[in-house]
Amino acid sequence: MERITISLDTELAREFDALMVERGYNNRSEAMRDILRSQLEAWRQTRQEVARQEGHCVANLSYVYNHHERELAERLTGLQHDHHDLTVATLHAHLDHENCIESTILRGPTGEVRRFAEALMAERGVRHGKLNLVSAELGDTDHGHGETGATAHPASTHHHVHFKPVR
Repeated sequence: MERITISLDTELAREFDALMVERGYNNRSEAMRDILRSQLEAWRQTRQEVARQEGHCVANLSYVYNHHERELAERLTGLQHDHHDLTVATLHAHLDHENCIESTILRGPTGEVRRFAEALMAERGVRHGKLNLVSAELGDTDHGHGETGATAHPASTHHHVHFKPVR
């Protein structure tokens, strides 16, 4: 780990400390690391778009919708099935008698994930849509699973594609 030093004017330092307390950080270093990660992720995504190097990502798409809206739930489910290669899982919760919130985990080429999210959020009746993208590197590996650990599996080798978040 590298150590760096920064200087802040008094007002900026006060605001940073208030943010730190409000968000529950125990120290300035961890708060600063999270801020840097967030800014670096935004920079990476902008750079990828400009360079037209789509890259890959993992993402969380969250949105609220009224389940009484005509055929909306079916349209949303249909979109997810049409893009099953991007959709990993969806968590669904009832907010009240009419509204539901869903959080969908996505992974794949960044451009495809963005287009899917934009199409879903554009559906009539979907509100408060938000996409959180994390750039990822693909790891294409073959590896074995032996008979170790709490859940023993027969020894076998099989192929996996891993999405490793970029630090």
